[in-house]
Amino acid sequence: MSDQRRRLAIRGAIFVGLMLLLFFFSRYIPRPFSAFAPPGAELDDFEGIYSSSDKLSKFLQSLGPYSPAVFVLLQILQVVAAPFPGELTGVAGGFVYGETIGFILSTIGLSIGSWVAFELASILGRPFVERFVKRDVLEKFNFLTSKTGVFICFVLFLFPGFPKDYLCYVLGLSRMSVTTFLLVSVIGRMPGTYLLTMQGATIRNEQYYTFAIFMAVTLVGLIVGYIYRNQIFEWLKQRHDHE
Repeated sequence: MSDQRRRLAIRGAIFVGLMLLLFFFSRYIPRPFSAFAPPGAELDDFEGIYSSSDKLSKFLQSLGPYSPAVFVLLQILQVVAAPFPGELTGVAGGFVYGETIGFILSTIGLSIGSWVAFELASILGRPFVERFVKRDVLEKFNFLTSKTGVFICFVLFLFPGFPKDYLCYVLGLSRMSVTTFLLVSVIGRMPGTYLLTMQGATIRNEQYYTFAIFMAVTLVGLIVGYIYRNQIFEWLKQRHDHE
């Protein structure tokens, strides 16, 4: 067995083990507060599930004791393959599971997904990454692969508007250790994850005034990040080159 296949086999075994533990403990996690749909009712409309936070919430609530495990899997897929926007799953998690459980489940899913993307890039290399990351994005962040600045990467994960999922693949091509990567990515994602979770939780609790505040904060962050994205990126790149 080649070294590449051996590494993939080991990582795959770890991932399968994590998933088995996830589904085992899922039954002990507080279930959704009320089921709007009977089991399997939403399974005929996967496209709708991926495009609507309300439909995704109903789908999760129909899964009973395995709902938390499926939600974590959706968050993992959201990072690795990006089949649907992370904002949708983040808000749905807060709505279905509440502030604390929703935040924990989202963090677990995003952390595992980030680790999977990082490991796949590290093991399979740039040709594989180019299947998931647009070439212009890969070239834009290519400077991180030659000399990785931990602080710069943390800011990129922290600041709204940057493609964090792509960044996991890019950093997998760098010399950054998996331990450092997990610390940077997990902690950097937390503020954004919490804001999305709180939006869903406040809707669940009918705290619409609080929801409006969190929504406003999120929108301001996104707008500022979008307007000044090029200036911020260039500043980070200059700081990186200086270091």
